[in-house]
Amino acid sequence: MLSLPTARNQVVANASFLAAILIHNLTYPLSAAGGIWPALFYGFYAAIFVVATWALTDNQTLRALVGGAGFAVFIAGLLNSYAPSKEAALAVYLTSIAYHLGMIVVLARYTFGAKTVMTDVLISATSLYLVIGSGFAAVLAFIEWCVPGSFVASSGAAIDWQQMVYFSYVTLTTLGYGDITPVGFYAQSFVSFEAIGGTLYTVILLSRLVGLHASRG
Repeated sequence: MLSLPTARNQVVANASFLAAILIHNLTYPLSAAGGIWPALFYGFYAAIFVVATWALTDNQTLRALVGGAGFAVFIAGLLNSYAPSKEAALAVYLTSIAYHLGMIVVLARYTFGAKTVMTDVLISATSLYLVIGSGFAAVLAFIEWCVPGSFVASSGAAIDWQQMVYFSYVTLTTLGYGDITPVGFYAQSFVSFEAIGGTLYTVILLSRLVGLHASRG
């Protein structure tokens, strides 16, 4: 079991990361605001997963993967913001997918590798859920890049990747406002998978936490 100072540090690290994710998810429209805002947004985005990885794992492979992906995301984000092109957009989507996959592995190892139910594990599980949602946003944006028209807005307006973040969380929580509709084959497949995965995640996590709590008795 973690010593008290170490356990407290882990709670602080996980809580700080969760707060950073929430700030990131609330400020992603800044990536399209112009001026210095995209640079600030991508700098923050590129840093939070890297810092969290170093705080939550000592696995050097994961640290290198997330660190490299974070740097690539930052460069791709700057290119797409200040010299936009289809290639730059593709670079953002691919690097973001790799970046999220690395962070998902880090958080999954931390959350489901725990031997006892502690505050840091609960916070880590919440962060994992949010990272899965933003990771799917990159996947859905990549699908739209590959097959334009895979997603249709009820307003008829074009859909950019910022809207995919919103749509991904609506899908993950199975809320479904209906203002964005997947019409392409791959879009429908991945959206269905995300909705099912979001539901299964809560069930699996709950059973895992209950099992850990019961084992303590």
